[in-house]
Amino acid sequence: MFQIFRRFRRACATADTGAAAVEMALVTPLLLLMLFGLIDFGRMFNAQITLTEAAREGARAVSLGLSPDPRINATLGSAPSSTTITSCAGTTGDASVALSQAFHPVTPIGSVIGAVTIRATGIMPCSG
Repeated sequence: MFQIFRRFRRACATADTGAAAVEMALVTPLLLLMLFGLIDFGRMFNAQITLTEAAREGARAVSLGLSPDPRINATLGSAPSSTTITSCAGTTGDASVALSQAFHPVTPIGSVIGAVTIRATGIMPCSG
């Protein structure tokens, strides 16, 4: 009678040997997709914050009557793809700088979604 239980236990042990490999093969792509998504999302969030800061610096320069380009380029480290500047009208109103830049993901997700355009606007009151 004990031989039946031993045979049953051996049969169950050999049937489960490949289950872990199959489960790992199913779960690994999902884990990698989440990891790559987190990496690219973090990079894109950092690029958005930097672009917003550059737009603010540019708007501050325009509100003071200076050229915004040196401040924008110093903040970004390079020139943005597109810049729209609204100067002060006399001593009233607001100076605004709108920037846009293409973001290119570095992980394999980038081949799926392609380049993403991020935009930022900085607005400062004109100083009289």
